[in-house]
Amino acid sequence: MPVTPDATAVPDRCQTFVAFDVGRKRTGVATGNRLTRTATPRPTLKAEGDARWPQVAVILREWQPDALVVGVPFHPDGAEHENTALARRFARQLRGRHGLPVFEVDERYSTTEAHALGAADADAASACIILEQFLRSLP
Repeated sequence: MPVTPDATAVPDRCQTFVAFDVGRKRTGVATGNRLTRTATPRPTLKAEGDARWPQVAVILREWQPDALVVGVPFHPDGAEHENTALARRFARQLRGRHGLPVFEVDERYSTTEAHALGAADADAASACIILEQFLRSLP
């Protein structure tokens, strides 16, 4: 079943966020905050597997977020697929490596929407869409 955080489960102290749209070879990144409820794309990480972790660490040191958001993909009918497991594993590893709250968001159609917008970097645009969807759900 798709994961969407209960907005009441996100503490008020969580004001700044970094979001990730995880793929096998690229990971889209966006930053945003609760006050403006907007997100800004950041350069996409072009690395596979464990090679992406040093780049993630640099982003987190630079932006000092209060929490992280990971897009979790599903088929249109809500069924899981191979990339669902990839995204959930990434979210678990983020929690373990960085000790920050990690919120998973159903990201169906974010890449399709990013392409429809004509985004030059669809991965970063998808991360923005995921983060803005999350921010709009907060009280």
